[in-house]
Amino acid sequence: MKFKDKLKAVSLKNNSLVCIGLDSETGKLPGFIQKGEHPKSTFNKAIIEATHNLVCAYKPNTAFYEALGSAGIEALKMTCDYLKEKYPEIPVIIDAKRADIGNTNSGYVKFIFDYLGADAVTLHPYLGKDALSPFLERADKGIFILCRTSNPGAGEFQDLAVNGKKLFQIVAENVVNNWNEKENCGLVVGATYPAELEIVRHIAGEMPILIPGIGAQGGEIEKTVKAGVDNQGLNAIINSSRNIIFASAGSNFADKACQETLKLRDAINQFRKEFI
Repeated sequence: MKFKDKLKAVSLKNNSLVCIGLDSETGKLPGFIQKGEHPKSTFNKAIIEATHNLVCAYKPNTAFYEALGSAGIEALKMTCDYLKEKYPEIPVIIDAKRADIGNTNSGYVKFIFDYLGADAVTLHPYLGKDALSPFLERADKGIFILCRTSNPGAGEFQDLAVNGKKLFQIVAENVVNNWNEKENCGLVVGATYPAELEIVRHIAGEMPILIPGIGAQGGEIEKTVKAGVDNQGLNAIINSSRNIIFASAGSNFADKACQETLKLRDAINQFRKEFI
């Protein structure tokens, strides 16, 4: 099954565009979890069990795992394996933001898709299509290209004018028109820039857009939904991390995560009504 079909199926099943970022920063885990065995994967499993019927995807950011060396990679692998075993219908997006020359990317592909078994990955466009071909050739996987990111300094390069267009628009056009031969591409656009998100959606059509920046980064739900969904009210993967997974530091952390996920899903769906 292609990534986009898997995404659509679970979005409809759970009536959700919520993606939970499993950015399990060790120092923020509840104390009793930190003291136990395999704290990151234990924490992630509890979050997943509490929210799996409310989401369209999970997105671990590799930085929070790589920082711990082999123990962190083990935790990431355990998390991905758990999702594949218990909830194989839910896509796993590895937020790795990789980009390198082709033969190096082949190693990244084997790690992310073959070892971790992930369904999708985030990538930088700077090296161009040819360099990213080891990823793009995986027709069943989702390839999310950074386009207009959510950080405050994003415009330093992404807003540069090139032949009357901003660079992020050119990236979007290239991905849509030239990189998506296997219909496996998506784009990353931050919720903190809804005007730019709307521009990218017009370019992208029904292509999936991964949208970080809701919650702690300040993205507004209504503007994000109206700018980000396609004409069927789908294909916007709206990510929230800290506001959900760290909603409580106590023993009720999973229940609180469930409550926050439900709240976000319902808020998103309120503004999807005109599209569905």
